[in-house]
Amino acid sequence: MIVRISGEDQYRLDPAHDGRLNELDSDVLAAVEVGGEERFRDAYTRLLEFVRANGTPVADDDLEGSDLILPPSDLTLAEAGREFTGEGLIPD
Repeated sequence: MIVRISGEDQYRLDPAHDGRLNELDSDVLAAVEVGGEERFRDAYTRLLEFVRANGTPVADDDLEGSDLILPPSDLTLAEAGREFTGEGLIPD
């Protein structure tokens, strides 16, 4: 899976990470639904850090499309309320 973090880079994630990625997405969705800025910021930061730590950066000249595009790291709770709905960013 290729994951893009808007305003940053693309990362190739091994399918073995899909379960944890879905858990982190669910944590972000739960934080958005509750509406706590600190809880949201913590959950979203953990999601982004997981992608960065476990993904392999895709070369800039590689024109492969992204399977998932995550909003930028400075996403606000209000903006997240429009992005993380229903099943979250990563459909089950």
